[in-house]
Amino acid sequence: MATIDLTTETFDETVTKDGIVLVDFWADWCRPCKRFAPIFEKSSETKPEIVHAKVDTEAHQELSVKFGVTAIPTLMAFRDGIMVFNQAGALPGPALQQLVEAVEGLDMDEVRAKIAEHESAEH
Repeated sequence: MATIDLTTETFDETVTKDGIVLVDFWADWCRPCKRFAPIFEKSSETKPEIVHAKVDTEAHQELSVKFGVTAIPTLMAFRDGIMVFNQAGALPGPALQQLVEAVEGLDMDEVRAKIAEHESAEH
């Protein structure tokens, strides 16, 4: 499955679905983004069951603001609608593969329990 482009209108609908969604925040003028693009594309081909999406930070600045993106590329991973990874910087292929495997291996019941615990501690 090739990468898909996300917009402000399609972002929430895409990342809140069950399963894994990787989101690459990028810009056309960003050299590290251009170096990361083929790595991200290759991952989309080797892991077609995972949604690989891109957000053009120039065209959709409101998404960058909403998610606090201050450097690009920034990669986020969502699983079952929960952000489980957020890091600026281009990853080499093996590191992206490790990230995907780590996200696939998450116990989401445990993740939800930790979120609930954190939220109850704040109130």
